[in-house]
Amino acid sequence: MTPTYSRFKTEYKVRPDDIDMFYHVHNSKYLDYVLNARYEQMELFYGMSMEKFLEMGFGWVVKTVMIDYKRPLGLGDSFIVETGIESINKRGCRVTFEITNKKTKKTSTDGWFDFIMIDLKTGRGVEVTEKMVKLYSV
Repeated sequence: MTPTYSRFKTEYKVRPDDIDMFYHVHNSKYLDYVLNARYEQMELFYGMSMEKFLEMGFGWVVKTVMIDYKRPLGLGDSFIVETGIESINKRGCRVTFEITNKKTKKTSTDGWFDFIMIDLKTGRGVEVTEKMVKLYSV
């Protein structure tokens, strides 16, 4: 049986510096939104802030990203970033996400990130321990 992991939501508002020359959110900002949400969610929901994780000598690096742009967000739009772990393996995890416009309730962007856990001293990938799997299995 495949384990089920919790999904978490974080709310943001589009800022002026997120807007590109076409008057909507620049494509790279959506990645920032997801990474910012995960940073916040690590502390709030997993009980392990990124700072604590780094103190343990580990880090998460992005291996692969898939993002599907459906509808743009514009200046002042409020939106929800929902993320959750889809799977964890020996080397890392896959985190899926959906960004939804709060007013229209329509998906703006969705996709996934594959993260690899690394040893900060060597920069090399390391195995995800059972302790880490338990930590993220909420």
